[in-house]
Amino acid sequence: MHVFLGITGASGAPYAARLLHALAAGDCEIGVCASSAGVEVLATELYGNAKLSRDETLARLLEHAPGATVYDPSDWKAPYASGSAKVDAYVICPCSMGTLGTIASGAMQNLIHRAASVALKEGRRLILMPRETPLSAIHLRNMLTLREAGGTILFLAPGFYHGAETVDDLVDFVVQRALDQLGIESPAARRWGQ
Repeated sequence: MHVFLGITGASGAPYAARLLHALAAGDCEIGVCASSAGVEVLATELYGNAKLSRDETLARLLEHAPGATVYDPSDWKAPYASGSAKVDAYVICPCSMGTLGTIASGAMQNLIHRAASVALKEGRRLILMPRETPLSAIHLRNMLTLREAGGTILFLAPGFYHGAETVDDLVDFVVQRALDQLGIESPAARRWGQ
């Protein structure tokens, strides 16, 4: 499976890292694009240093996904900028409300926005994973607009019924839901009723 992973400036870097590792473990072809704010959140939440360079932050992120390819947000020649490229699914994790609103409006300021637009116009899987709370009426309208356009809104909100014992368990719960949406089976999945 060929997956685009956009990372934007909302809190939730552990979800992005775990999802990237799960996609790599599932033998997916992965293209990664992180906004400047996304890199800052990765550096802060994963490595405790908001001043890490873009290159260092992304190198650390990709240690467990060495086959992934990184694209600059301004790279309009990347395959994800065109519907003619064969891409199975597009995921934005975490998805800031700024990114969500931009995509909902049809605007495209960077490769992440363009990739999401391509997913929608081509009728491909698009999963947007926001974390913001509380939500304004504007946020809710934008999410409804994207859902009606064919996107999936998968909130970074873990469930507790599976007996989580650690924060990692909570992160894994959400990542498993994303893998389910992508049709990627994970042997570690804990299912209701099992």
